[in-house]
Amino acid sequence: MIYKENVKIGLKDIEKQNYLGNKAILEYLENIAGHHADSLGYGLNTMNETGLTWVLLEWHVNIIKRIQYGQNLTLCTWSRSIERYYGNRDFEIYDENNELCVIASSKWLLIDIKKGSIAKADNEMIKKYDSECDKAVFENEKFDKIDIPKEFKSNFVYKIKRKDIDVIGHMHNIYYLDLAYEALPEEIYEKRLFDNIRITYKKEIKYGEVVNCKYAFINNKHIIVIENEEGNIIHAVIELY
Repeated sequence: MIYKENVKIGLKDIEKQNYLGNKAILEYLENIAGHHADSLGYGLNTMNETGLTWVLLEWHVNIIKRIQYGQNLTLCTWSRSIERYYGNRDFEIYDENNELCVIASSKWLLIDIKKGSIAKADNEMIKKYDSECDKAVFENEKFDKIDIPKEFKSNFVYKIKRKDIDVIGHMHNIYYLDLAYEALPEEIYEKRLFDNIRITYKKEIKYGEVVNCKYAFINNKHIIVIENEEGNIIHAVIELY
């Protein structure tokens, strides 16, 4: 089942040359994924009843065509598969001329919030999501591992603030992209926007924690590794190109 909704690009959503920014794109995708889950009875407002929530593990976003401020967009999303504990969800964004501008794929983990452990999707959930198993936006449906660089060019240190925290007490998924941008050298940051975004989430970040955002440039890709203060836990790996 394909779920659709419309959105108009606002002022806070734009970056260079009035183009829709990457952070706003992630926000649009996250919102429609949540709205789809809401419509099926597995959203935020029903968590206490179902005892379940989806935790984001991976993003892969490809911007095919940049869209400027003020346009009306059509967002589409669907479950591509639900396999035991994991869900794969794809996305498309069309401009007001019905031209495909953005494709994205994501991977989610189902969590039992009462037990604080991984949950297995039951037949009722699988039936409600009605996965589009033959509709994938990328030819390679699996997420390849992002290799961790052995050497880094620079490091940005940040202490997590109240504004960074979401409703479940962790740093919001979208704000990892903010940290990645802050870690970029100035000349690289000024050259954005990046048309490809990969984010792998490994360990949640909580209020007050200090993180190191380490930057490397390998094979024409900008790689940012977000670690804890001690450097023995990786919170996320981000790839921009």
